[in-house]
Amino acid sequence: MSYCRQEGKDRIIFATKEDHETPSSAELVADDPDDPYEEQGLILPNGDINWNCPCLGGMASGPCGEQFKSAFSCFHYSTEEIKGSDCVDQPRSLPSRG
Repeated sequence: MSYCRQEGKDRIIFATKEDHETPSSAELVADDPDDPYEEQGLILPNGDINWNCPCLGGMASGPCGEQFKSAFSCFHYSTEEIKGSDCVDQPRSLPSRG
């Protein structure tokens, strides 16, 4: 028998094997790429990089943000057979912060 319980801020859900055998009845809603309020992922619908994506963890705006943007852009837009192979020498040309 499945059940839930609350422990502080956490909600713990126990499910049985039978619960998992039942097909989901959830309906998926397609994302609207034109919705200005819809949070976008790392890559925007037009193929550009979303520098405001929280998945970057601030790397695009940190102390080496411009260097990160340059290196990540090179990889993202690379058209080489081995993606990013044309970007290997780029980080070597950046000034050292050591």
